[in-house]
Amino acid sequence: MKKSDFDYELPPELIAQAPLAERSASRLLVVPPGEAPFEDRVFRDVPSLLREHDLLVFNDTRVIPARLFGRKATGGRVEIMIERLLSADRARAQIGVSKSPKEGSVIELDGGGRAHVLGREGEFYLLRFDVDAPLESWLLRVGRLPLPPYIQREPGADDAERYQTVYAREVGAVAAPTAGLHFDEALLARLQAMGVAFGHVTLHVGAGTFQPVRVDDLSQHVMHSEWINVGAALVEQIRRTREAGGRVIGVGTTVVRALEAATRRDEAGNAELAPFAGETRLFILPGYSITSVDAMITNFHLPQSTLLMMVSAFAGQRRVFDAYRHAIDERYRFFSYGDAMLLWPRHHATAPRA
Repeated sequence: MKKSDFDYELPPELIAQAPLAERSASRLLVVPPGEAPFEDRVFRDVPSLLREHDLLVFNDTRVIPARLFGRKATGGRVEIMIERLLSADRARAQIGVSKSPKEGSVIELDGGGRAHVLGREGEFYLLRFDVDAPLESWLLRVGRLPLPPYIQREPGADDAERYQTVYAREVGAVAAPTAGLHFDEALLARLQAMGVAFGHVTLHVGAGTFQPVRVDDLSQHVMHSEWINVGAALVEQIRRTREAGGRVIGVGTTVVRALEAATRRDEAGNAELAPFAGETRLFILPGYSITSVDAMITNFHLPQSTLLMMVSAFAGQRRVFDAYRHAIDERYRFFSYGDAMLLWPRHHATAPRA
């Protein structure tokens, strides 16, 4: 399978540069299973598409202001993108600079203090920060929000709230789980009132999510690593949901990746979700069978991206590309601040999968 199999042409003006005034005012493209026609809806219609005993699984990661600026000893400007917090004074990061800094070099930070380069792991650097507070709290005061590279503006005051889900609580991501950005408190209250349950995983989205696939032969692609936590309480919640005839809906590709990484498969192909906390490099593309969710809410993804490959594995590559063509024709807004899809799998039974 080739990276070029997942390319499409997107008019640049359809890349959303800012959020709408209301989260739930986004459009929602419903993609039913089989050949049923697409439905053009509004995101606040989600309650009419779900039912009592369904379970929405959210990613509760919280975005940190992970973008920093400074100078090398030679005076050259440096941009630092924190990829992961490792301790109270250490982080793994990408460094944007004309000449790669060497181990032992020091970066003077614009916000005060220094970053010491301890070494390099592939495209990431290991940094020790000499600042006046624990790194996490210092970043909240000094760091800048790392908007995705396709948003062609500097972050504004509204982004601190809008590039964060309303249920975010576990600090550690450098990019938002964007499918969740469409939910506001009023919509969550409506869903809860009708008997839809909520569950949570944690997947700290890393800077690697924005890295392009650099090989055309996808069997040669090495997926970036991300930290996940799928708790025992959620595993039990999913079991009870299916026993009650409910459906499990993953809110975003990060949720699906976390649940699939926590799924154990035996030699007969039987799948069982189990608690798991740790790293995953799971790469999901067509040919992989997603068993952890019965439906997926997701935004529209970049051409040739691993996220587009994942949704193609779930709903079928031809079906997904037909939906994308429909969305382009209907002038949907794309990517992080764009509109959403509700995807059903290629073959959807009336009863949830066991």
